[in-house]
Amino acid sequence: MIKKILVSQPKPTSEKSPYFDIANKFGVELIFRPFIKVEPISSKDFRAQKVSILDYTAVVFTSRHAIDHFFNMAKELRVTIPEDMKYFCVTETIALYIQKYVQYRKRKVFFGETGRVEDLVPTMVKHKTEKYLVPMSDVHNDKLSLLLDSKKLQHKECIMYKTVSNDFTPEEVKSFDYDMLIFFSPAGIESLCKNFPNFKQGEIAIATFGPTTAKAAKEAGLRLDIEAPSEKYPSMTGALQHYLLETQD
Repeated sequence: MIKKILVSQPKPTSEKSPYFDIANKFGVELIFRPFIKVEPISSKDFRAQKVSILDYTAVVFTSRHAIDHFFNMAKELRVTIPEDMKYFCVTETIALYIQKYVQYRKRKVFFGETGRVEDLVPTMVKHKTEKYLVPMSDVHNDKLSLLLDSKKLQHKECIMYKTVSNDFTPEEVKSFDYDMLIFFSPAGIESLCKNFPNFKQGEIAIATFGPTTAKAAKEAGLRLDIEAPSEKYPSMTGALQHYLLETQD
């Protein structure tokens, strides 16, 4: 019986999140506690990549973390971002977040409709003369780079932030009594193994989102009870609701 679920993500800011609907519908307690956190790299480490921000005419943002660390790094390096810099974002939500740092102008901010990077690329192709800079985490894959190569776009990926374990306090370790754990990245699985080296899964259900997370969990010897996305359940909340419907008395 699932009563208490740890979701390894920050708590949703919107009360309309499907997670809250699930908590009410099934009477389960949801605890939002990230296993990983994002930290900036030093300006020295950034300079070592031999990347000059002002050599580029456009920036590609895949997350709000990327926006924060790009503008903070520019400030630390005392680089003034030109007014005509263009920004390409995978979602409108990420695009709107740019307002935190610069005046939002539709003629220089572009975004995809679906959240899939593949659906942003056609817009970038329309601006094929731009030189694209892509700020990334140290934990990433080559999917975007290969896509841009295939379209013969000028681009450069650079590391601007790193993903590290968000260590548990001794008190948190003592009170670790969850019936289900939900993970969204291989780094989250690594953090579980680091914080709980003697972790025994037993009856604890484990859910993963994305094939690389599922692979990391299996390699760590964990049993997977939910793997999302699937054709039938593209979201974690959809997969979770289906699992609870099937298993709860």
